Amino acid sequence: MNYFNVGKIVNTQGLQGEVRVLSVTDFAEERFKKGSRLALFDKKDQFVTSLEIASHRKHKNFDIVKFKGLYHINEVEKYKEFTLKIAEEDLTELADGEFYYHEIIGLDVYEGEDLIGQVKEILQPGANDVWVVKRKGKRDLLLPYIPPVVLNVDIPNHRVDVELLEGLDDED
Repeated sequence: MNYFNVGKIVNTQGLQGEVRVLSVTDFAEERFKKGSRLALFDKKDQFVTSLEIASHRKHKNFDIVKFKGLYHINEVEKYKEFTLKIAEEDLTELADGEFYYHEIIGLDVYEGEDLIGQVKEILQPGANDVWVVKRKGKRDLLLPYIPPVVLNVDIPNHRVDVELLEGLDDED
């Protein structure tokens, strides 16, 4: 079964079994809502257990989460630096034009018929995502995910069509 990262437990919060989660999902409200199930993975990325969310709230840049059956700091302290993941079967359908990161990473990037490289990671610096494209013999290309640049995303054909606007590729 495939799992996808939704957050990392960075610390405990108070004495009642809550943990601070550094979220890496665009769907925090859905992933951490009461009753949702997440898989817990240790520091070596080994499956530990499945957990059910008992409560969730936002605090500063963190998601504060409490798990069903774990109601004391001593029960959750050992999970610091562990990762929370969602099973692939629990992913929800997205609207047209929306994609999960794991669907984008690894896609071939083309300008016209010229292969530029492959998407290796997605950054979230602010207003829009930035796709990092690994290229042969050149530095990585940073592509903003905006309509004039990313023209088409074709998951079944493993292809992204882009237009490199002036200034995007400083090596030309």
